[in-house]
Amino acid sequence: MIPKMVFFTKGVGKHKHDLQSFELALRSAGIEKCNLVNVSSIVPPNCRIISREKGMKLVKPGQIIYCVMSRNKANEPNRLLGAAIGVAMPKDGDSYGYISEHHCFGETSKKLGDYAEDLAATMLATTLGLEFDSDKAWDERKQEYRMSGQFVRTQSIAQTAKGDKNGLYTTVLAAAVFLEG
Repeated sequence: MIPKMVFFTKGVGKHKHDLQSFELALRSAGIEKCNLVNVSSIVPPNCRIISREKGMKLVKPGQIIYCVMSRNKANEPNRLLGAAIGVAMPKDGDSYGYISEHHCFGETSKKLGDYAEDLAATMLATTLGLEFDSDKAWDERKQEYRMSGQFVRTQSIAQTAKGDKNGLYTTVLAAAVFLEG
């Protein structure tokens, strides 16, 4: 199986039981009715990024779907937790891209997303054997990285939440969901 499409989703769930908190986060992300298989981080060549809305229309209950997922949980009141997925895709559609997962405590959504994008771009560059410094390669105006003459677009999805004030488990997740098309 080589995926033809990928979409990004995120969710948060709170419950007194850890597992049910995770289930509610999956529901929030819209992928609770799927059988999820966690995979690593390569976006195949010519794999199109589609909207969550379009992707959800293609997902059927019970379907086995492959995804890259970042998740985090806590049952500490008011603790800020987050999970993010970043992707780096060469503009040349015939090349593969890279996905990163990042989860942590105490970071804003923006910081989580930026870190996940930098991580994905760095991993893509190193796997291609390219010299890369994320601080120097970023073109703010074009919103893309430049790696040894190649342009790479990045994007991310991040979910943050504060731990429930009454100590319920809080779970956050972000996922890149692959579809065959």
